[in-house]
Amino acid sequence: MRNGMHTDTERCVRAVQSKDARFDGWFFTAVLTTRIYCRPSCPVVPPKPENMTFHPSAAACQQAGFRACKRCRPDTSPGSPEWNQRADLVARAMRLIGDGVVDREGVPGLAGRLGYSTRQIERQLLAELGAGPLALARAQRAQTARLLIETTPLPMTEIAFAAGFSSIRTFNDTVREVFALSPSELRERLPRKRAAAVARANRGATAGGVARAGTAAPAVLCLRLPFRAPLNPDNLFGHLAATAVPGVEEWRDGAYRRTLRLPYGHGIVALTPHADHIGCRLTLSDLRDLTVAISRCRRMLDLDADPVAVDDQLRTDPLLAPLVDKAPGRRVPRTVDEAEFAVRAVLGQQVSTAAARTHAARLVIAHGEPVEDAEGGLTHLFPSPDALAALDPDSLAMPRTRRTTFTTLVRQLADGTLHLGVESDWAQARARLLALPGFGPWTVDAIAMRALGDPDAFLPTDLGVRRAARELGLPSTPAALTARAAAWRPWRAYAVQYLWATDSHPINFLPV
Repeated sequence: MRNGMHTDTERCVRAVQSKDARFDGWFFTAVLTTRIYCRPSCPVVPPKPENMTFHPSAAACQQAGFRACKRCRPDTSPGSPEWNQRADLVARAMRLIGDGVVDREGVPGLAGRLGYSTRQIERQLLAELGAGPLALARAQRAQTARLLIETTPLPMTEIAFAAGFSSIRTFNDTVREVFALSPSELRERLPRKRAAAVARANRGATAGGVARAGTAAPAVLCLRLPFRAPLNPDNLFGHLAATAVPGVEEWRDGAYRRTLRLPYGHGIVALTPHADHIGCRLTLSDLRDLTVAISRCRRMLDLDADPVAVDDQLRTDPLLAPLVDKAPGRRVPRTVDEAEFAVRAVLGQQVSTAAARTHAARLVIAHGEPVEDAEGGLTHLFPSPDALAALDPDSLAMPRTRRTTFTTLVRQLADGTLHLGVESDWAQARARLLALPGFGPWTVDAIAMRALGDPDAFLPTDLGVRRAARELGLPSTPAALTARAAAWRPWRAYAVQYLWATDSHPINFLPV
């Protein structure tokens, strides 16, 4: 774990001098002579070591008076893997900030969700990240603004409010302070070829009317989502496509597409794997949801993972090493909606993938909210817990015991007894899930792995995992396999992906 790496000056200097992209997002280099901050892999000639200082976040650099490098654009680097592999207060706060909670509810709202005082949260964030929640949210708003400036034809007034700024003046001042350019200058700096590509990509949105904050007119945005290499897309997109719920998800024209339930409205996203990025085409009913939509898509695709650290650890097991060497960089396919995944996990208990999709599709048609999709076959948002809690249990085509499991789950999700959001304490969420009727270790760990995001969740009773273990010569009984898997910690969820990949199931192959 590289927590606090920015304090290891010698190691940071080596990473900067070697332009090591693996450390992008782990720390940021601030140059005292130019007052600019960069990512470790910045292509310019590295500054002298005595002119470098290191910070744990872009917000900390901005707080210290540094502005973003125009060459390496450190504000667009993949996020720190720390927030996806930890469940402590700081990590949970960072996940909530990434989900836009500070912009929507302020610091008191952030504190309320976490169950701490605002002073405690500010103190811990300052100690670890060098910036408080407002500064971290401000840095995120600046990045969203830059994204809209460079990828849409929107007027600056609309960009300001869509990015979460309270006024045009604050928007202009922040952009100038962070990027040393005015919003108009940022747009003018786009190379001609790139500007033409942006115009072509957004022509449909311009012709149809671009969404204003608070209106229902659709906006179509084409973005690039960065990740740390390597990334193996096979099991990631294969799993999402093979388990896709008709009407909510689909694989079309080389992209995974799905509907999104968002704070201000709804959206549709198309995600396309490329060698050096994930193509992201977002259709939003309200542009204020842009930051949240990007954050949830990155989380679903596990794009902020550190694949080198994961694979290096798993390679220490001689029976796993050949699997890792054959196809490194596997990610854990996650979700954009934790409550949705929990419901689907119950629907998938003791049935095939096809049967689980059929059960989910019936719920979608009966209780989901209709959406329009001009580019494909998506028809609904997945039903909310409130809608599912109101259904007639007798209408569920499943055994009585699983019906009880289903209705208990959706009732607790709807009334707030059970929380499965990004702010969840993993241990507490596991305990509450295990207390529900019909929830055994497999269901709880599946939810922990794919909804809560626990990188160490493990499924020793899963039939696919046990079959792969037998074929590899690993122990196949749950107790013995769990003992052997202790050496894989804290990355057992990734080990599951490599074990599943030994099977010929469609979840392991990129759709054609």
